[in-house]
Amino acid sequence: MTKQAIIDAIEEHLEKSFKKYYQNFYIGITSDIEIRLFEAHNVPRKNHWYIYRWADSEDIAREVEKYFLDLGMDGGTGGGTGDGDVRYVYCYEKGPNTRP
Repeated sequence: MTKQAIIDAIEEHLEKSFKKYYQNFYIGITSDIEIRLFEAHNVPRKNHWYIYRWADSEDIAREVEKYFLDLGMDGGTGGGTGDGDVRYVYCYEKGPNTRP
């Protein structure tokens, strides 16, 4: 997906959360969504707010991540290996059981 398409998808999904406060959410990028989102961050698969999208390139994934970090989401830049495989952008609502 393009940068704008991913941003639009996340924003649209945020509207469904009824809590559109960027600081309540974590944004990140990864090459393995299963390990990073559900294992490392401990995001529940059911009854929890999250979204992920495949970017057309690693550069786009990093640009989307920075866009939301600049708006106040939790997370950080520099994730991934830099080998071009880091193309998932993910976002989840922080909760008592999730890990940054």
